[in-house]
Amino acid sequence: MALAPQNVGHTTSKAGEAGLVARPYLLAFALVTSLFFMWAIANNFNDILIKQFQKALDLTRMQSGLVQTAFYFGYFTIALPAGWVMTKVGYKNGILIGLALYATGAALFYPAAEVRQFGFFLLALYVIAAGLAFLETAANPFITAMGPKETAAQRLNLAQSFNGLGGFVAPFLGGALIFSGVEHSQQELTAMSPAALDAYLASEAQAVQLPYLGLAAVVLALAALIFFARFPTIPEDGQAAQQTDGPDRSIWSFRHLRWAVVAQFFYVGAQVGIWSYFINFAQDAVGVGEKTAANYLGFSLMGFMIGRFAGTALMRFVSPERLLVIYGLIAAALCAVAIATTGWTSVIALGLTSFFMSIMFPTIFALGIEDLGDKTKLGSSLIIMAIIGGALFPPLIGWTADQAGSIHTGMAVTLVSFLIIVAFGMAMGRRRADGVARG
Repeated sequence: MALAPQNVGHTTSKAGEAGLVARPYLLAFALVTSLFFMWAIANNFNDILIKQFQKALDLTRMQSGLVQTAFYFGYFTIALPAGWVMTKVGYKNGILIGLALYATGAALFYPAAEVRQFGFFLLALYVIAAGLAFLETAANPFITAMGPKETAAQRLNLAQSFNGLGGFVAPFLGGALIFSGVEHSQQELTAMSPAALDAYLASEAQAVQLPYLGLAAVVLALAALIFFARFPTIPEDGQAAQQTDGPDRSIWSFRHLRWAVVAQFFYVGAQVGIWSYFINFAQDAVGVGEKTAANYLGFSLMGFMIGRFAGTALMRFVSPERLLVIYGLIAAALCAVAIATTGWTSVIALGLTSFFMSIMFPTIFALGIEDLGDKTKLGSSLIIMAIIGGALFPPLIGWTADQAGSIHTGMAVTLVSFLIIVAFGMAMGRRRADGVARG
């Protein structure tokens, strides 16, 4: 297939008259939206892996948090190269590259489990994340371009709702396919013979092989569908749509983009931190087994999915930046309750944060790339790079939990993060109120 560039930017006003999604783009919208579901599966399988690797590889909570470090470091290092590649080969070909990397990383889980080396697993996760960096760098701005500018945040929240669906499915699926339900105490492990202990650890490590091979197969099938599908040509921001103030204007001169990068860093850090340790949190708070705790995480992510659809509907009546402020304040309050209480109250409070996190990523993204013109691709890459927050927060939370003897203490980091998101939403509200068109 020829690697012809496929221009993506804001639609013309004529296309914008077609509604939330312009009619010529419906098939492409559906296919690209399916990507949101698929990368949610990879993201939220990590929450299962953290607990599984603590058991199968005898890791501390801080060490297991490196699962997210490797994963989100992949986003950080590949986002800018992905944006550059897509300026050369187009968004559709960028998506195909991303899916190929995704499938390769998932397939690497098989040999990693055979040798039982944590570093090998981290390499596989890095490759998966490199693929997802391509997918997110392409899909997010592509979705915003498939209709009128005024409904870009609403349209992206709709597509991201299917990311919520994937997030809801992943803990149930991962818990059922990966967790054995067999959990030995340290005393029981010490009492085992070397052969019995090795057999137990080997079986737990190999539990990830078939689920990840299946994931690779599904990803390759989706790549085949996209390869043969015809994608529309959407006018380039810098050509048929708006220009920025000049070719020499620095990308960092856009104040709202700078704010969005900071907000996305703290949002992803908070989200990944909460979900990564939710299973540990629930087990510590109410003493349930790993499979039950995974199901509770699934119910929390069901709230995330519902929140995405509800947020899309609410944005017909409430501006995206105002809804972001409201949701951020509620999420911060719930974190405070989770930290200050114990038992079911703390678990329910932490679980409910997922509903209010639901709109944050797509809303921050859409507000951040607004009015960037021909610098939209670069701005998109920078916001995706901010996902590095997901690499840094889990080990920090895990280390705090190891030191304090309680996972509750580490959640203070997430409370502060939500307050920073509130500040971003308020800044975007002032920008809209002042009628600022650029930066």
